Amino acid sequence: MSDDAETTGPKQRGRPWPRGTSGNPAGRPLGARHEALKALDAIGSEGAADVMRKVVEEAKGGDMRAAEILLRRLWPERKGRPVALDMPSTTDAASVAAALSSVTLAVAAGDLSPEEGQAVAAILETQRRAIETAELEARITALEERNPR
Repeated sequence: MSDDAETTGPKQRGRPWPRGTSGNPAGRPLGARHEALKALDAIGSEGAADVMRKVVEEAKGGDMRAAEILLRRLWPERKGRPVALDMPSTTDAASVAAALSSVTLAVAAGDLSPEEGQAVAAILETQRRAIETAELEARITALEERNPR
């Protein structure tokens, strides 16, 4: 046998250090950033004011793309809005079906956009699954009480 085989020993298995203990306590401190990222941030911060000034000038000059860039930063697009619907209470599967029907009618009438209707329908589907799960649990419990092992 060679000396290398004796000094290396078997391969380490499992965790060499306990949880929460670093293998390199003198390693990179928390929150430290790579030098390349620091350099990019410095370049960006140096030119940011000039770039912003130029975009504002272009927007004032009628460049609609520059105006869009500014407006998207100042007033971000809304991702949703509250909707008011007359829906039945959803306490059982039949009432969930009736509620889905009212959502379909609202989309067809133009009261809801298709995206809003889809979002409401997804909530109703989650409600239906919850009702179904509760009903199945009650049935299983009743069966187990009737036929204990």
